[in-house]
Amino acid sequence: MVKLMRVLIGCESSGITVIEFNKLGHEVWSCDLNDSEVYCKNHFKGDILELLDKNIDFDLMIAYPPCTHLAISGARHFHYKQKLQDEALSFFVKLFTSKIPRVCLENPVGIISTRFIEPSQYIEPYYFGEPYTKKTGLWLRGLNLLEATDVVKPLYSYAHTVSGAKARAKTFQGIAKAMAEQWTKEIR
Repeated sequence: MVKLMRVLIGCESSGITVIEFNKLGHEVWSCDLNDSEVYCKNHFKGDILELLDKNIDFDLMIAYPPCTHLAISGARHFHYKQKLQDEALSFFVKLFTSKIPRVCLENPVGIISTRFIEPSQYIEPYYFGEPYTKKTGLWLRGLNLLEATDVVKPLYSYAHTVSGAKARAKTFQGIAKAMAEQWTKEIR
């Protein structure tokens, strides 16, 4: 029998991960500075650190901290934004070291691995049925590595074919589904 969890999905306005955990009956909370694009009964519009200060007993947090100042794709601008990088990294560390027992933080290749810790694993959308490349790190605490579910041939790089930061940051449904299904099975 699967234990239903109280799951916090942070920094994801698309709601794709929210949908996948809702399908399995979990009590899902979402938190973002923006409105959620999907209905979530427990949506907190604001800073996720404020929600964490409310001492709600979450079983699992999956968060997608903004990568603007952390990703290697912006390396040519790193010398201009040291303070912004420090703030972004501090935010990441606060999420990762929260009191929640199971944590997954997602971010592209960047400075987190050199200034904090290496990711637990790198994944690609094409491991989960999405025909794109987009190397992404998962920093895990209290969770097993995410296993590929449907490896397909990648057709092209997702980041180079979509425009706008919001579109590039959107969670892939195949990855969200794998997170919900695999990490739910771990908790019994």
